[in-house]
Amino acid sequence: MNSKFDLSIIVPLLNEEDNVVKLHKEILETLSKTDWEFEIIFVNDGSSDKTLENCLSLKPLKIIDFRKNFGQTACLDAGIKEAKGEIIITMDGDLQNDPKDIPALVKKLKKDKLDVVSGWRKNRKDPFGKRWISRGAEVLRKFLINDGIHDSGCTLKAYRRECFSRINLMGEIHRFIPATLAISGYKIGEMEVNHRPRIHGQTKYNYKRTIKGFLDMLGVWFWMKYAGRPLHLFGGMGLLCFSLGSFGLIGLFVARLFFEFPLSNKIWPIIAIFLILVGLQLFISGLMADVLIKSYYKDKNMNYSIKEIIES
Repeated sequence: MNSKFDLSIIVPLLNEEDNVVKLHKEILETLSKTDWEFEIIFVNDGSSDKTLENCLSLKPLKIIDFRKNFGQTACLDAGIKEAKGEIIITMDGDLQNDPKDIPALVKKLKKDKLDVVSGWRKNRKDPFGKRWISRGAEVLRKFLINDGIHDSGCTLKAYRRECFSRINLMGEIHRFIPATLAISGYKIGEMEVNHRPRIHGQTKYNYKRTIKGFLDMLGVWFWMKYAGRPLHLFGGMGLLCFSLGSFGLIGLFVARLFFEFPLSNKIWPIIAIFLILVGLQLFISGLMADVLIKSYYKDKNMNYSIKEIIES
């Protein structure tokens, strides 16, 4: 965990051949006006275009090249583990995040004595459909985990290095890193940042990432609410199911005893009990599997495969 730089800039890349050169230039132009020592880390997430080829022509730059596409969360995790900076900056590779916001993020981090400063794309330049989905996800996120920030989907963030001393990123959890850190007591802040329209390439967001993000949101909600007291969740659900079953049986007993309601040829009581048991079993199994997988990858230390690391 020894720091060799003041800043580490980490950028996940997937088919951004038209953006990498300009992005690298903008980062250099911005940070060369400061007194900070910095490193730039581009993580190539199995791009099928000339992204890697264009990156090889850039200096100074460290390139982490994945064997195939593992996703943005894996890119950030690999970049963070390779980073040597005291402060870690994450940003997208599509030129929509503005590198000129980096100095302000760092200054706010230090001035307000925060551990994380998250960018807030208050005036987003995305298509209406994408903004509509994000707005709905934001409402749901505030209801479930409420991490105190407006825009968890903004990749442009500044972190103190120690935030990641005991954390591994998996799934689509990169959107909820502040919430995950808040569980451990880290101080989270935010600031408005510039958001630019995408000029080159295509967005990587689709319905699959939306579903994965929702499932990861439920996972974070569980860790925030019940990781230290799972009996409150499982016991509460068990009590609810037991109460429903008991009242149902009492109702059937009353109906049969006083109203001669026939039960011997009715399958509905069996179906209802069966669905309740299956639903409960599936839900608990899913949560337990999530815990086991996180424990497994904590020991393995990564869930992706790096082909090579190139420095120029």
